[in-house]
Amino acid sequence: MAKDSLCAIVTGSASGLGAATAEILARSGARLVINYSSSQKEAEATADVCRKAGSPEVGSSIAYAASKGALNTMTLSLSRALAPLIRVNTVCPGYIDTPWFTKGRGEAGAKQVRDSVVAKVPLRVASTAEDIAQLVCFLAMPASSNMTGEVVRMDAGMHLIT
Repeated sequence: MAKDSLCAIVTGSASGLGAATAEILARSGARLVINYSSSQKEAEATADVCRKAGSPEVGSSIAYAASKGALNTMTLSLSRALAPLIRVNTVCPGYIDTPWFTKGRGEAGAKQVRDSVVAKVPLRVASTAEDIAQLVCFLAMPASSNMTGEVVRMDAGMHLIT
């Protein structure tokens, strides 16, 4: 991918899904904005990994400004306003097996959450950050050039049981 062909803002890129997405896009040569709400040290580590992968990223410490519901609505509005030059899509993951669940719960508590999710969801899996990042990167690539305004759910089927 040419370095001038993709520029992406990756929210929550300090860890988990955001970091995995940023790293995959960086390896593809994308220019990135590394965004985080409270984990500056982790965001800087992600930025270092992206630099080594060849991305000339730009840093950001802007906190999340909208809830997921507002983000979904913004996706629809922005996709209408920015087409055909810019495509806007959103990924709505379910449970993601990341260290975030360990914070405040410890290893045993995080394992209990993971096991509970795996037992409930129809696909019987705990999605990883890399799983979701593959979808995010697909939406950023030319293979999805006919997609805009999509709110893509990737939750191992959790929406089928709630």
